[in-house]
This record gives sequence, C-alpha cells and structure tokens, in this order.
Amino acid sequence: MARAAAAQYSASEFLPGAVLSDFYREEFLKHLEFLRLQREYYSEPAVARAEAALDRILDQFEALCTMRDADQLFSRLLRSFDLVTGVSGLSDPKKAH
Repeated sequence: MARAAAAQYSASEFLPGAVLSDFYREEFLKHLEFLRLQREYYSEPAVARAEAALDRILDQFEALCTMRDADQLFSRLLRSFDLVTGVSGLSDPKKAH
C-alpha cells in the first residue's frame, strides 16, 4: 500500500532542487563522456548529432530545470542516451542499496 502511494509522487517532491539538478547534470555529463569514449564504434555523423544534442541539453540545463515536469523530461532523455552509451549497465552492483 505504501509503495503504491509513493509511486504517485515524483523524485522532485522528495529531493531538494539543487540535489536533483546536480544529479541530472552529472548523468548527462557521464553520457557525454561515455559517448566520446565509444566514438570509434559509431559513425562520425551519429556521434556529432548525439554530442550536439547533449551539448544543447547542457546549455539549456538551468532553464529546463525550471520546467514543472523536468524530472520526467530528464529521465526520458537519459533513457534515450543510455540506449547508445550503456551507462546504466556499468553501475557498480556493490554500491546498490
């Protein structure tokens, strides 16, 4: 029952804005780093488009943070980038709670 009630709330309702924005900024930077490390596996135009998209997000990051559904937007974008970079599969299972 408590789990269902908690599912109705977004992360932004539980975490201070600065903590949440720092987390998302670091995640986008991590994807950018991994994209650059994997450059040899993708065509140059594909990498350039992905880098441009990440740069655009980071350039507009503060404005995006003020959006009402910023956490949902960031989550959706990060999942999309993760399909290419695979960053989520690289987390250390020993650090998981």
